[in-house]
Amino acid sequence: MTRRPTLMSVAQLAGVSTPTVSKVLNGRDDVAPGTRSRVRQALDELGYESPVQRRMHQTGPALVDLVFDGLKTPYSIELLRGIIGHSAGQDVEIVLSQVTPAQLRRIDTGEWAARVAGSGRKGLILVTSEVSESQLREFDRHGVPVVVIDPLNPPRTGLVSVGATNWAGGKAATEHLIGLGHTRIAHMGGPAAAECSQARLHGFFAAMMAHGIPVDSDYLTDGSFDTATGVRAMERLLELDTPPTAVFAGNDAIALGALQVARSRGVRVPADMSIVGFDGTHLAEHAVPPLTSVAQPLQDMGRTALRTIIRLAGGESLESYHVELATELVIRESTAAPPDK
Repeated sequence: MTRRPTLMSVAQLAGVSTPTVSKVLNGRDDVAPGTRSRVRQALDELGYESPVQRRMHQTGPALVDLVFDGLKTPYSIELLRGIIGHSAGQDVEIVLSQVTPAQLRRIDTGEWAARVAGSGRKGLILVTSEVSESQLREFDRHGVPVVVIDPLNPPRTGLVSVGATNWAGGKAATEHLIGLGHTRIAHMGGPAAAECSQARLHGFFAAMMAHGIPVDSDYLTDGSFDTATGVRAMERLLELDTPPTAVFAGNDAIALGALQVARSRGVRVPADMSIVGFDGTHLAEHAVPPLTSVAQPLQDMGRTALRTIIRLAGGESLESYHVELATELVIRESTAAPPDK
């Protein structure tokens, strides 16, 4: 008989300690991204299952509902790849659906929760959906665990969620531009009320304040996480008497819209203006020029959400309701020193 893989065998394959493997399994955020990636690869390669996972799978594949409020964005696709890729080695089947925020607000949550519970689903993963306190109570009442990935407007501290270090990412992006010599830096945010947008903006402010650089209110805009927001913001910024020499965009789509307007107006990137995005999706990698961007570990976030649902379905207690995975600034060709340097 083939021996069942242990924490020690995973640790040996990944070249780390057994406590480090345990931290990754438990969703702890005090593990370096590279180390976390090696441990994930070793877990998948050996097919490691926790005791809870083994109990769940004794009666056949576990079913988990995965609900997106949009499936067309690179952000969503990367999350989906992480979830689906991890489920394949865990004897978990994913039931995929899409619900718009407007539909989510109108839906009869009691009926929805009863249907999920009655169909034998182990839990529900929501991706960037605006879930309400009353909806969470209905799922709790029907015994359906819920994990939200990067919630826009978390309704309570007890919400189980997975996200990234948005504040640190915003600060790193701004520090990079300041380090190049920029002082006239604009921020193009996403939805003003969204927690991730606020964290990125606060990171921007923290970096500017740390260097004693005043923030021009004319350089601050917000909107949605789409290219149209970047287009509108850049058109307005270029009409100012003193336009910024650098832009930190709330996501890669906003940055791409800003880049399109810059190109159409004859503003050279990065010779005349530097642009930084956020998310680290293929939009950044394949832009012209390739965008410097704060990369979120999107596939890892998806894997962590699925692992968390499995733990909750097995009755395990969590060390933290919210897991934040580390972001990383990826420097490409869209940033350089300002033209007056």
